[in-house]
Amino acid sequence: MRMRRKRNLDERLAAVKDYIIQRTIFELNMKTAIQQKDYIDYSKVFGNDGRVELEIGCGKGKFITELARRNPDVNFIAVEMLSNVVVEACEKAKKEGLKNVKFMIIRAECLESYIPSNSISRIYLNFSTPLPQKGYEKQRLTHRKFLDIYKKILTDDGEIHQKTDSKSLFEFSVAEFSQNGFALKNVCLDLLHSDCKNNIMTEYELKFAEMYMPIYRLEAYRI
Repeated sequence: MRMRRKRNLDERLAAVKDYIIQRTIFELNMKTAIQQKDYIDYSKVFGNDGRVELEIGCGKGKFITELARRNPDVNFIAVEMLSNVVVEACEKAKKEGLKNVKFMIIRAECLESYIPSNSISRIYLNFSTPLPQKGYEKQRLTHRKFLDIYKKILTDDGEIHQKTDSKSLFEFSVAEFSQNGFALKNVCLDLLHSDCKNNIMTEYELKFAEMYMPIYRLEAYRI
């Protein structure tokens, strides 16, 4: 079902424009668009040379704003496809006065157009759409097509942290990581009942916790 456009969306986006890294490439053909480059100048955007971490699919921003609040010396970029969704994340960041988090309204396929090579210390994939239907494998955010992008933008010691409630997506991800240049560590099949410390819950995760659903988690690193 298509999401209804939020009331006063344009005005709300204008009010949080300082939190949005504006899209500059508008080519509609995706294959052509990803060949164009307009790299983010981190020092200009954040006013410092601190390390940068990236969340892909930030939703309403509960995770990334809390992460930014706990880690004021780290810079964060959060990507979301829909302005209708990301506006709430931006409003959260503005309300808390966070200076170390920015948002982009782009598809994950376009990351290479904006993110410089070897510049991201950590990528977060929290409850990505599992797309279980046959034929949708290439659209999953842990498909090798995306892993190739992540390998280019991650630093040599960079990591990917994934959480999902989908067992099928988790199993798919484990296979894709293992077959495409990544090793795994801290693999967890029931996060809520594990000894994992400092876990920050997303909006979805809170709902799953209330239903006692298992949460799968892993950390992947380049080899």
